[in-house]
Amino acid sequence: MKKILVALLIAVMSVGVANAQFKFGVKAGVNVNHLSLKNATLAENDKAGWTAGVMTEFQVPVIGLCLDLSLMYARLNNNDGNNNFLMVPLNVKYKFSLPVVGRFLAPYLFTGPSFDFKLNKSTLSYYKTKTFQAVWNVGLGVELIKHVQIGASYGFGINNIAKVVASSANPVKLHNNYWTISAAYLF
Repeated sequence: MKKILVALLIAVMSVGVANAQFKFGVKAGVNVNHLSLKNATLAENDKAGWTAGVMTEFQVPVIGLCLDLSLMYARLNNNDGNNNFLMVPLNVKYKFSLPVVGRFLAPYLFTGPSFDFKLNKSTLSYYKTKTFQAVWNVGLGVELIKHVQIGASYGFGINNIAKVVASSANPVKLHNNYWTISAAYLF
C-alpha cells in the first residue's frame, strides 16, 4: 500500500512539474540598511546601497504559488563602511489572479529566508561583524505583462552578527535589517 501511495504522489507531482512555469532573469534595486543594536549605541546607521543579480522563478500553474530563488550581489552601507554581500534569498511567492487584467497585471506577496555572506572585513574598531547573516524577508510587488516584476521587501536580521566588542562588559546584539526596492525582468 505504501508503494502505491508513493507512486501516486510521484505521478501527481510529476504532472504539476511538467505544467509548471520556469522563468529566469536579471534583478536590480536599491536598499536602505539599518543596524539594530542592543546594549550599545550606534548613530547614523541608515544608509542607502544597491543590489544586482540573477533570479529564477518556478510557478505552479493555476494556483499562483511560486518559488523564487536569487543570487544577488549587494552593497549595504552603514557606519561599518561599504559592506559587500553575496545574498541567496529563497522566497515563497503567491500571485493573485485578477479578472480582466490578470494577463497584464498580477500583484503578489512573498516571504522567505535569505542567506547572506559578507565578502569584506569590518572596519570599525569597537565591534566586528560575522561573515554570515540570516535574514527573513517579507514583501509585496506587482508583475507587469508577465515579464517585469517590481517589488518592495523588508529583511529582518535573525542572527546576532556582532563578533567582538572592545571594552564592553555587556555582550552586544547586532542585527542587520534592510528595506529593498527592486525591479526584475524575466525571460
